[in-house]
Amino acid sequence: MPNLEAGLRGAGIALLLLLAVVLLRDGRRAVAVRLGALYAVCAAATLVSAAPPLDGQPYLWLLPFQILNAGAPVVFWLLASALFDDEFEPAWPHALAWLGLTGVGLWMVRGGGHAVFWTYKAGTLLSVAAAMVQVLAGRSGDLVEARRRLRVRFVAVIGSFSAVIVISSLFLHGGRDSPAFGYADALGNLVIAGGLAVMVLSLGSSPLLAPLALAPGRRAEAAEPDPREAVLLEALRRRMQDERAYREEDLNIAALAARLAIPEYRLRRLINQRLGHRNFAAFLNGYRLDDAMGALADLSQDQVPILTIALDAGFASIGVFNRAFKARTGMTPTAFRRERGG
Repeated sequence: MPNLEAGLRGAGIALLLLLAVVLLRDGRRAVAVRLGALYAVCAAATLVSAAPPLDGQPYLWLLPFQILNAGAPVVFWLLASALFDDEFEPAWPHALAWLGLTGVGLWMVRGGGHAVFWTYKAGTLLSVAAAMVQVLAGRSGDLVEARRRLRVRFVAVIGSFSAVIVISSLFLHGGRDSPAFGYADALGNLVIAGGLAVMVLSLGSSPLLAPLALAPGRRAEAAEPDPREAVLLEALRRRMQDERAYREEDLNIAALAARLAIPEYRLRRLINQRLGHRNFAAFLNGYRLDDAMGALADLSQDQVPILTIALDAGFASIGVFNRAFKARTGMTPTAFRRERGG
């Protein structure tokens, strides 16, 4: 392995392991931070197991590195989801996806044929694509301006380098026979390591990792109250509480800004910095849940189906309503209504 490639791989491994140590030390309670540390370890394992003298070798001591390497694309997808979705929690389908891709990846490096190779690379590309879709899909409702900008950078830098590495490996037969791929792989992973370090550290929520925005429920304190913002807050209150605009299922931030006759960015900043919300859907769901809980506690509405109450409050489906309700109260709507009745 040439000295330059070895140096790039060594620098990437050092940076990734340092990132993992810092994250686990200071922010391990946050899902995004834990996933960031895990992905950093996976990426470091990739740099080790994919080094030319070791790539594809059946050494037993390499097995843990190969496992981490094989499952890294799914971890990357989960990390992207957790970084940009405040309510994201890993679930069993994610575990199945990781097990499936890891199994195929181990089969590939342990002697699988071309079909296994192509299957693994297809799974890798799907994981990267899922991460990019997840990042961009939530941009319109993101109220944290710095994080909205970071979504585009994440896709442009991290996603592009990841896709280039995967696609290059396809055309260069996995990069096994091309020195150029070794350099591209090492340099690409080093760039990804640096980019992730900046993004995770800026979005983390531990005392060390300064957040870019308020936590849900916290309100910013301006040095000097702005009378114009007070007027806008009152107008927003009327739209939401008096006119019950939240009951419109397809209400988005653009439509609400148009009703208030202000630019979208001003409404985003108002809801984020003055009301402490990081996501527009969470902002709407707060009103919708209050509405639904009031209806469920109303004895005169005992015969109204829960689905009707959920749809009247503005929820798109009973599944979305049930998840939001349980996250707020710790119980199902049926249990809440039964408890109120008892």
